[in-house]
Amino acid sequence: MLAWMDEEALRRTLETGRATYWSRSRQEYWVKGETSGHHQYVKAVRLDCDGDALLIDVDQVGPACHTGEQSCFHRPLPLGGTP
Repeated sequence: MLAWMDEEALRRTLETGRATYWSRSRQEYWVKGETSGHHQYVKAVRLDCDGDALLIDVDQVGPACHTGEQSCFHRPLPLGGTP
């Protein structure tokens, strides 16, 4: 999945070992799985070469996507054509 994280969300994630994000639509922090039960337990956090993106390796309990899919990136986009 792809989600927003600010400095506070990252601090909470590193302290608790639970993936915590910033919800732009709700304007609040949320811990993945708080309401759905589909938790993300952090195994590793990696910073990209520019220092402006994180890759968080998690143990995912249940689907990651709110649609019920295991991944939010489950829809293929054909190459060389219109989507």
